[in-house]
Amino acid sequence: MTDDRKTQLDGLAVALLVLCCALWGVNQMATKVALAEIPPLMQAAARSAGAALLLALWSRWRGIPLWRSDGTARAGWLAGLLFAVEFGCIFVGLQYTTASRMAVFIYLSPFVVALGMPFISRSERLRPLQMLGLVAAFSGVVWAFFEGFSRPAAGPLQWLGDALGIVGALLWGMTTLVLRGSRLATAAPEKTLLWQLGVSGLALALGSVAAGETLAAVPTAASLWPLAFQTVVVTFASYLVWFWLLRHYPSTRVASFTLLTPIFGLLAGVLLLGDPVTARLLLALVAVVAGIALVNRT
Repeated sequence: MTDDRKTQLDGLAVALLVLCCALWGVNQMATKVALAEIPPLMQAAARSAGAALLLALWSRWRGIPLWRSDGTARAGWLAGLLFAVEFGCIFVGLQYTTASRMAVFIYLSPFVVALGMPFISRSERLRPLQMLGLVAAFSGVVWAFFEGFSRPAAGPLQWLGDALGIVGALLWGMTTLVLRGSRLATAAPEKTLLWQLGVSGLALALGSVAAGETLAAVPTAASLWPLAFQTVVVTFASYLVWFWLLRHYPSTRVASFTLLTPIFGLLAGVLLLGDPVTARLLLALVAVVAGIALVNRT
């Protein structure tokens, strides 16, 4: 398979990334709403399993071979397990913190990608100005995190939800590095995504059973519609676009651009869920935007 990777983000990539960021920002709100009736690990498992089924049907319709042996099994299992723990942390964390705060913290993942990519591809080594951008964004997020100890708007365990969001971000960054540093880098985006969805669906379902999660009552449309949005629009469609972008564009720039997502997440949380807005959180968002500008400076 030929390597058609590009060195810069073009107009198509920017448009797709902005769309994905908007969907992912709203996704935190959808998860938070569905948690009222569907436990976190059970919800995450249903999301992954449902999206995996849609992806298998899509690939069959497009004639994309998914089941051939191509040496991706080891990396696929690792990426799937990282994906499962990542979203386990995010879904459980949303029980303790607000959707808008979670949207800020999980997008620390570009720091992991930026620090790890030079060991995989020397062409993606960051220059000092780009590193300054990452440090600026990181500093703003850290400043917002410590607000969870002094003024926890979401409750006394807000710090725990924030911390789980940060762990989820680290795992997301590690997953991106696995995708770029293994045979999955040349696999079809559909196969890359199926590995993560299939393995995470199984792992999260086992985790839900082990945790003793049960439904208190039959879920209503109030939680089923947000779950359907997560499954079809976010986990199936937008992630398929995300892995295509990772394959065709520089991973560090793609990952750093997604720091726009907290802006959409903050807006969704404030406008739709009534999440409180604090000066520290706004400062973190300003730092994130400045970091994007510096990292993507040509």
